Amino acid sequence: MDVFDIIGPIMIGPSSSHTAGAVRLGAVALALLGEKPKSAVITLYSSFAKTGKGHGTDMAVVGGILGYGIDDARILNALGTKEFSYEFKYEDNDEFHPNTAKIQLIGEYNSVTMRGASVGGGRIEVQEIDGMEVSFDGELNTLIIFHTDQKGVIADISGLLSNNNINIAFMKLYRVSKGSDAIIIIETDQRVEILPKIKKVSGVRRVAYYEKYNA
Repeated sequence: MDVFDIIGPIMIGPSSSHTAGAVRLGAVALALLGEKPKSAVITLYSSFAKTGKGHGTDMAVVGGILGYGIDDARILNALGTKEFSYEFKYEDNDEFHPNTAKIQLIGEYNSVTMRGASVGGGRIEVQEIDGMEVSFDGELNTLIIFHTDQKGVIADISGLLSNNNINIAFMKLYRVSKGSDAIIIIETDQRVEILPKIKKVSGVRRVAYYEKYNA
C-alpha cells in the first residue's frame, strides 16, 4: 500500500470513485474518439446511477470528455457546456462493477463506445471498446490501435517503437476472429510522439493515445 491508497488523489468533488474516476473515464473516451465530440450518450450503472448525481459523477464524466483534469475547478460547471450535446441514462446491471459507465461519443469523423469502471481511489479500468472486451487502466501511456488482424502489424509497430527508443511495458491483443477487426493495447514507459508513423502501418485503421495521469 502506498500513500495514494491512503489519502487518494488531489481532485474536485467529494468522492474519488464517483468523481476522480469518472473524470478519467470521460478522458479516456475523449482520447479514443480522437477529436472533439459533437454528442455524447452516457449510461451510468448501479451505484453510479443511484448515488452518482449527488457525488458529482455526471459533471465529472462530462468534465473528462471536455478534457479537464481531476483537479480542474471548471468541472463544477461542466454540465453547462455548449461544446457538445449530451444525454444521461441510468441502468442496473449486476454483471458490471457497481461504478460503471458506458460512454458513446460521436464526432465529425469518428465514433466510439467505451465501457469502464471506477475501481476506487480515482483508479479506473477500461473494459470494453466498441463491443470488444479489453482491459487497461491508464496508469501508463497507452496506445489503442484499431487494425485488421493480419500478419506483420504487431512486428511493424513494435519495430517503430523500438527504433524511437520507446519501451513497451505491456502489450495486449484482442480480436473478434482471425482476419477480422482487432485492437492492440500497448502501454509504454515513454511518451509516444510517433502517431503519424504508426497510422501508416499496413492494416492499421485508427490510432488513439491516452497520456498517463500523474495525480
